[in-house]
Amino acid sequence: MAMAPTVQVVLGSVAFVTFWILAVFPAVPFLPIGRTAGSLLGAVLMVVFQVITPDQAYAAIDLPILGLLFGTMVVSGYLERADMFKYLGKLLSWKSRGGKDLLCRVCVVSAISSALFTNDTSCVVLTEFILKIAKQNNLPPRIFLLALASSANIGSSATPIGNPQNLVIAIQGKISFGEFLLGILPAMTVGILVNAAILLCYFWRVLSSEKSEEVEAAATDIVAEDDVTSHRFSPATMSHPSSTNSPDQSPEIDGVVQVSPLNVDSARMETLRNRIIISESASSAVSVDSARNVVNIVRAGSSREEIIFPSLDVKESSIDRWKRLLWKACVYLVTLGMLISLLLGLNMSWTAITAALALVVLDFKDARPCLEKVSYSLLIFFCGMFITVDGFNKTGIPSALWDFMEPYAQIDRASGVVLLALVIIVLSNIASNVPTVLLLGARVAASASAISPAEETKAWIILAWVSTVAGNLSLLGSAANLIVCEQARRAQSLGYNLSFWSHLRFGVPSTLIITSVGLLLIRNY
Repeated sequence: MAMAPTVQVVLGSVAFVTFWILAVFPAVPFLPIGRTAGSLLGAVLMVVFQVITPDQAYAAIDLPILGLLFGTMVVSGYLERADMFKYLGKLLSWKSRGGKDLLCRVCVVSAISSALFTNDTSCVVLTEFILKIAKQNNLPPRIFLLALASSANIGSSATPIGNPQNLVIAIQGKISFGEFLLGILPAMTVGILVNAAILLCYFWRVLSSEKSEEVEAAATDIVAEDDVTSHRFSPATMSHPSSTNSPDQSPEIDGVVQVSPLNVDSARMETLRNRIIISESASSAVSVDSARNVVNIVRAGSSREEIIFPSLDVKESSIDRWKRLLWKACVYLVTLGMLISLLLGLNMSWTAITAALALVVLDFKDARPCLEKVSYSLLIFFCGMFITVDGFNKTGIPSALWDFMEPYAQIDRASGVVLLALVIIVLSNIASNVPTVLLLGARVAASASAISPAEETKAWIILAWVSTVAGNLSLLGSAANLIVCEQARRAQSLGYNLSFWSHLRFGVPSTLIITSVGLLLIRNY
């Protein structure tokens, strides 16, 4: 592509730099409007500066990617309601054999959950839980936060739904879910093992010196196990009329208030759910719902009778429990069906949307609360980013830079793969991974297709692997890293600040080693 007129090049560069600054530093003092508004500002500047026309701006928005993002976010919301992440959390603490075992579990669980439910979702849900596990076992949090963030990034590389840049690559490269998975799964598997090994080497001495004596552990401020396993993922309690009253109130059944004696001791109050004590002077009879274990309450003279019957709220909770189990099974089956459909090569965007709507219908209640959990700000951010990057491409600057690099970055040579990987790593940490994929993707693929069609697919796979693992280099390299850092800092009574430099000391060697190992496996794909 030839360079645009100088005025368009300058104005387009100004718009793109504005977008980039606000995307990387959303709270800059001179314009603290955030990432989403920053992306829209960049898009509007591209149109106002006449770098692209309004029609071209609308055409730049990739609707299939937005549809896939929306569908996966809705499905993830229902999976969280169905306690999927609660079970993942329990898997972390189940029969744990110390710090090293826990570290390996964090790596594996975060990688698998990120591949299926996106890395951002996994980090949001698991961060505080892992902090509690670390405190319960008297272990330093930093190790496990690094394991969570780095493994979530590596694991998300395996599928098109693992992270946003993979969505872009799978749709623009027309790569099926199964083909994508087979291309990166070996590299992802080895990458997780290598990442765990690096973490163990870095922190072996710290993990080996953990306090193991029960007396010593009891003396510290340790989180209770029940608090850990119930954190964040426990379902909302189903309210029942007879269980919502306080001990000082009279129990209520089907709208009939039963009056208890005034002077009842505390032991008697504990049995109110299983008993009704009647004390009245008039003679009458009240019948309580014969369909639910009829209890005839006889009022005779001044005598006092106790009628013991099975608790109604126990029966109700049993029914509710079975209903909930059935609903959870449906959620898991629909999600499994979505994954199978993706593996069979069906349209990814419409498959995710169909699964999301199937869950909405099966829930059989107002879907507004679940739909409100969708990150619409992220969808808007993508719209603005698509327009901004398309406008910057029309200036001709990315094409000119690639024309300079292309002879040295051919993927049929080892030196070319190394140079391409370094460029992707640097750009992913400077401009973020999704804009890097949008800027380089089509050019790298076109260059590879000149060699052979198979090389084009391999080029997309390399781009997906390197741009994803590059997020581990620094704290700013991936949104998942920032989520872990912010969630850990805000955690109540468990707050921990994962610093930029502590992450960088681990991130640089880890990223370079894992990227290299993965590229060796992908080159033989």
